[in-house]
Amino acid sequence: MIVNPDSTNSRKLLLQSMQQGDTRSLARCISFVENEVPGYSELLEELPAHHPTGIIGITGPPGAGKSTLVDLLIGNFTENEKKVGVLCVDPSSQFHLGALLGDRVRMSEWYNHPRVFIRSLATRGSLGGLHPKIIEITDLLKVSAFDYIIIETVGVGQSEIEIAGLADITIVVLVPEAGDEIQNMKAGLAEIADIFVVNKSDRPGADQFANSLRLMTGPGFKKNSIEIPVMQTIASQKKGLPELIEKILQQHPFTLSPERKSALLTEKAYQLLLHKRMKDINKNKLREKIQQELKKENFNLYKFVAAW
Repeated sequence: MIVNPDSTNSRKLLLQSMQQGDTRSLARCISFVENEVPGYSELLEELPAHHPTGIIGITGPPGAGKSTLVDLLIGNFTENEKKVGVLCVDPSSQFHLGALLGDRVRMSEWYNHPRVFIRSLATRGSLGGLHPKIIEITDLLKVSAFDYIIIETVGVGQSEIEIAGLADITIVVLVPEAGDEIQNMKAGLAEIADIFVVNKSDRPGADQFANSLRLMTGPGFKKNSIEIPVMQTIASQKKGLPELIEKILQQHPFTLSPERKSALLTEKAYQLLLHKRMKDINKNKLREKIQQELKKENFNLYKFVAAW
């Protein structure tokens, strides 16, 4: 029987099922939130106190090996009888908003594991590289009492920066060839990274690149003067994984300072308010209106936006 979130009793049943670890109810609630089914707002407002789950954000450029690292992290956590929730965000087409959810193939062995829940999400046109409902979906996973929640971002645009407003610990994965890229992006990346991972470290120049990162992000770079660890891995060979997990666990249970916690909540509240204020703007209707306006002479985008 399908339970919708449009009544108090239905929402109560869904929340109880999620708290008991029912992944079907969790998946159903995620779909309700994604598609804004009537009652989803009330469902979110009735979420109980969150389980103290650590959120691990993994970001970096395409091809850096993020998914392979996530796959290995899942394997390690499950071996230690931990419950893991994974959200994988793939880019959407700007034309039809569809996406190739490649993580369904890359992590297929975990989809039926009793301690693993994986959900592939599309950005749905979000410029930041994260799903527009990522905050709400993450909070749903927290209710299900996972020991860890891993969020793998697209690794494009502002997603590297946005993930810092959601995750308790942010891991930035790079490859040795990213030397020029890190020079262009170093300020933003170093500010949000809690751990740098130089993956595919069997490639030429890996040691030099890792040392350059260490020099660039040494003590004094961050405001709190804490040195950012730079780990070297070869994910395809599982090399460097134990050391990386040790660094991650050093920060678990991810106890946040009041300043950091308020900053995270402020960023989340800002994003939620932004989406709420933009709710009455439909992109399809916007496109239809622009198509009509383009038939006229002297179309001016700024006048169009001002009059909208």
